[in-house]
Amino acid sequence: MANSGILLLLLLCTLQCALTLSNPTNFIKSSCSATQYPALCVESLSVYAAAIQQDPHQLVQTALSLALNKTESTKTFVAKCNKFKGLKPREYAALKDCVEEISDGVDRLSRSLKELKLCKLKGQDFDWHMSNVETWVSSALTDESTCGDGFAGKALSGKIKDAIRGRMVNVAQVTSNALSLINQYAAKH
Repeated sequence: MANSGILLLLLLCTLQCALTLSNPTNFIKSSCSATQYPALCVESLSVYAAAIQQDPHQLVQTALSLALNKTESTKTFVAKCNKFKGLKPREYAALKDCVEEISDGVDRLSRSLKELKLCKLKGQDFDWHMSNVETWVSSALTDESTCGDGFAGKALSGKIKDAIRGRMVNVAQVTSNALSLINQYAAKH
């Protein structure tokens, strides 16, 4: 009788472990643990757990889509800031450069998302497409950093600088997480 109680307990523990491992949120947490910003990664992707399930390709596609959406909304915000009256020439130039850099980033992330959809198969084609995705997302991350750098120093100050830098930091973090997940995905295939 004691053996059947232990066996039942062992069976329940095994079942609990299996359920925990099959939980999409746990898959996301596990995948995000290797990113540079794991808490942000989990927070932003857990909303899509039902769609992601435990599909690594869907996880990467969702992370990349999220990075693209954040970058597009930041581009819109920065473009609106450029229309403020009373901007100093240095502020106007930094905003103009930033819009250009973000536009390049949007283009690269958009191309990466299209290219990622071609990465369902293994082999040379997979490697080539994934290499393109990794290169373009990395370039988008550089574009985002370059935009943020334009607002460094004391030449620019105030609410516009703070708002843009805050958004650019978030965009760069989300994009960095997407790149990390892409690199994980590429390494496993």
